[in-house]
Amino acid sequence: MLTSKQRAHLRSIAQSYNPIFYIGKLGITDEIINQLEHAINARELIKIGVQESCEYNAREAADIIAPQLGAETVAVIGRKFVLWRRSRDPKKRVIELD
Repeated sequence: MLTSKQRAHLRSIAQSYNPIFYIGKLGITDEIINQLEHAINARELIKIGVQESCEYNAREAADIIAPQLGAETVAVIGRKFVLWRRSRDPKKRVIELD
């Protein structure tokens, strides 16, 4: 569980990120989850966009995806959300939290 200070730090990092995935009219599929799993393994912090054609808003999509990835929702901003999960491999850790 992230502290508010850690969450604020991650939000500040994610502010400059562009979404690396968009969820569209097909919704949340197994393929999207697989791709997000690879992305979060590599980056720890990812931003995802939700298109207007999607049946979910950004909060709903984050609430569905985060548990499947074992990640935490850092922020939901408009039609985008940010997920974080510490890398399981200490050598691949990109973001250090206090």
